[in-house]
Amino acid sequence: LQKSDRELARLFVDMFQPVGGDRIAVVFNDVDQSDMAKKKWKDDPTAKSVVLSMDRRKSKLNKKKATGAKKRGFAAKLAQEMEEDGSSAGGLSSGPFRIPENTEVALFVAPGPKELIMVEKICEQVGMGTLVVLLNARTSLVETWGSPEQKDLFTKEFESVFHLGAAPQDVAPNCLLFQAYPGDWVVARKPTVGAPQTIQTFDHRPTPEECQNAFESMEVSQVEKNMEGALEGLATWFS
Repeated sequence: LQKSDRELARLFVDMFQPVGGDRIAVVFNDVDQSDMAKKKWKDDPTAKSVVLSMDRRKSKLNKKKATGAKKRGFAAKLAQEMEEDGSSAGGLSSGPFRIPENTEVALFVAPGPKELIMVEKICEQVGMGTLVVLLNARTSLVETWGSPEQKDLFTKEFESVFHLGAAPQDVAPNCLLFQAYPGDWVVARKPTVGAPQTIQTFDHRPTPEECQNAFESMEVSQVEKNMEGALEGLATWFS
């Protein structure tokens, strides 16, 4: 999975090369991922960029817990820690992490819930001066957001430009969910033989209930049913 995330980032770095490699920041979650990217891209002229990681390696002093501290949720504690650890740093910072001030494109690779807190702060600081792109963020799988404002930022203000994945398989088995900006969201079924077939399109990301309704409303041709039945029968010969 990390390799596919890195290769996706590599494609975007190539795409944005016209702005200049020193103005493209590629941000990984940890130093191992960023070091691997630096190694792989070192001699590639089309992969010029500033490769960073969002590691928050803290001194032993910072790791100590304050006595009598009030218990807080994970997101609240992390946000507070970042403010305390890096608020005095110059430039565009988010706690202990910062992106270069001349960054025009910031690519955040597979950020999870805790990394999204940092991304949110960076978005507040850079405003519209920097294009922020989330690659494989999987925000639809986030169950707990740090705040309502954070949820609105990543689910409403960010524009989905490409998605290809499985639809909820418990309600729409063997179905795919696809979207390529500025096109509609598509629920498609992958038959046993042949290319995926569109079942229904939406002007928004369909909910699980809408995927289920689309799946239940589809019509499978008799030819396809016969083909699938024949293949299932053939498979039993070798079982």
